[in-house]
Amino acid sequence: MGGRPEEVRAPETWLTEVERERADRFVFPADRACFVAAHLLVRLCAAAVLGLPPDGLTLLQRCEVHGPGHGRPYLPEAPELGVSFSHTRGYVCAAAGPGRVGVDAEHVPPGPLNEALADHALTPAERALVTGNDDLIRHWTRKEALVKRGELTLDELRSGGSDLAGRHLLEWRADPDVMVAVITDSAARRVPVPPAA
Repeated sequence: MGGRPEEVRAPETWLTEVERERADRFVFPADRACFVAAHLLVRLCAAAVLGLPPDGLTLLQRCEVHGPGHGRPYLPEAPELGVSFSHTRGYVCAAAGPGRVGVDAEHVPPGPLNEALADHALTPAERALVTGNDDLIRHWTRKEALVKRGELTLDELRSGGSDLAGRHLLEWRADPDVMVAVITDSAARRVPVPPAA
């Protein structure tokens, strides 16, 4: 699922205390809105897969380094279900499905190729073929989705992430300047954000 933050119509009361505390740290209201919408959307997405009410799903994250509220998300009510979400200014998306899932959304920068990002994120073979920001961000979102699946680290971007064999890739362009990539263990399909209840 993906859409503009204002299209995600669900109450903030679904958020955990940790999520509310993190949301309240954002300086800019637009960034807070994206964070909250992404955290609510992943519940809506998971609920659609599970056939359960979204208000009964608890989204948790735990990172060894940064503690609660960081790291790969999971639902204690359905630990076998993979969930992932992403937000970039003005757009949010989420994915849920069996096994591992990863989703990323990024704005495509205008202008000439972002050489610094290309040198940081692409393998030498990818770098030789990429000439514009569209291709660069396509590779970047795929690799970020792999990071969210736990298959790649940010330190490994220049050496991996090109081979998606055995995984399913779903991509779309949202608005003219947002690229989205979803990588799953089983075939995925895009569904609209559910209307307000």
